[in-house]
Parts: sequence; structure tokens; C-alpha cells
Amino acid sequence: MINKPLIIFDFDGVIIDGLQEYWLSSRNACIQMLVEQCKEIHLPKNIPKNFQTIRPWVHHGWEMVLLAAECTSSTSYLNSIGVKAFCQNYSESCNRALEAWKWHPKNLQNALDNARDNSITNDLKHWLNCHKAFPGVINSIKQLEKEGIEFSVLTTKSVTFTRTILKSFNLEPSLVFGHQSGSKPEVLKELIKQREIKAFIEDRRTTLETVLQDPELSLIPCYLASWGYLKPDDLKHLPHQIHLLTLNTLNEPISNWS
Repeated sequence: MINKPLIIFDFDGVIIDGLQEYWLSSRNACIQMLVEQCKEIHLPKNIPKNFQTIRPWVHHGWEMVLLAAECTSSTSYLNSIGVKAFCQNYSESCNRALEAWKWHPKNLQNALDNARDNSITNDLKHWLNCHKAFPGVINSIKQLEKEGIEFSVLTTKSVTFTRTILKSFNLEPSLVFGHQSGSKPEVLKELIKQREIKAFIEDRRTTLETVLQDPELSLIPCYLASWGYLKPDDLKHLPHQIHLLTLNTLNEPISNWS
């Protein structure tokens, strides 16, 4: 086992606020989908409020392209039932919306990937600037070295995508695991055999609950990032094994976290 302990960070929603990039890429992808169908719809450059509200429910990139269309069409399923009802049955709502638009997740994902590739190729600086670090997080991560702790990143994004953005903030994690590496519990099971994990920081409560339900992972200290993309009820009746982490606490020595 490597001597240095490890803190594992989720990426978007913990280190980086990528909402602006989400909208940029989703908007461009949606426009391309509509052009192919000879449809017209006005997509504002500013992020729609409903798009921001629904962000904590998003699991896959293609959903953002669908939501871009749903948020800006007055006759969409989302705007017909309201954002609260849409989120209450999120998966079913997305399926209803897919049927209405006659779209398929694979096509939406391809459109999103192409939109991102175009942005990176044609205006990398602007694309990188769409990613904002949460206040104080970068400095807090850099302070970990003084405590003899390494940090790694565990995300559902691609490794290349993640490293490119981290490099723009002068961050070089010891390890980066992306969607190619397997599910987060699978990655953690391999890591815990090799490293002492001091903390796993996520902004998705359900991910932390899944980790803690696994007997092999139940002793990993789990932290819910209070500054991330949280659902309204995420802080209610929080299991005692999940510690709520604030930006102020993140800036303190890890011995003070819980």
C-alpha cells in the first residue's frame, strides 16, 4: 500500500461549476438537432432558470440537450406540467419528452459530443473559461500537500476532458478516473486495496448512499459537498455516515472535518 493517504473528489459539482459550459454545449447541440429536422426554436444565450433548477437530476449528458429544447419550447412537456412535476418523475418525464421530440438518447449524446469537440477545436480558451472553480476549492486542494495528502478525481466525465480542465487551474491530481474506468463503487473497491482513503467528496447524495451500502466500502469517510448541485431534499434526514462538508470546513485541516 502506498504510504500517502488519499482524498477523492468528484469533479463537476465539487471542484468545478460547469453549468455555463453545459448550457453552451447543450444549446449548440440542440440547435444542430433542430436544424436537421428543419425546426426552428429560439435558444437564449443566457442559461434558462429551469435548466439550472433541473441540473441536480441530470445523470447523462444527452439529457441536457433534451432539457435545452424542453426549457425553451412553450409547448414542451416540461412547460406544460411545470418543473416540479417534471422532476418528481424525472426519468419518465425525459422519456415523455423524447417521444414528443422523436429523439433518441444516442443521437443526442453524439450531438453533444460533437458540439463540445467543435468548441474545443475552434475556441478552446472560451470553452475553458466556461468552467468556474467553486470559491476556495482550488486553494483548499493545494493545501492538502502540506498535510501529506494526495488528491484524486473520480468522475463520470472522460479522463481527457477532466485533465484538460484541471490543468487550466494548475491542478495535477495523482489519479483521475473517468467513465471509462467503471462505476464509482467499482473504482473505489480497487483503490481501497491500495490506498488509505481519508475522504470521498461528492455532491450527489444517492452516490454516497450507494457506496455506504456496500460492505466493502462502508468504512470510507463520505462527505456531501454543500456547495454542489443539490436537490432540495438532499440535506433532509442525512444519514449519520454522510458528513455535510462546507467550503469553510474544506479549508480547514482534515482532522477538523468531522
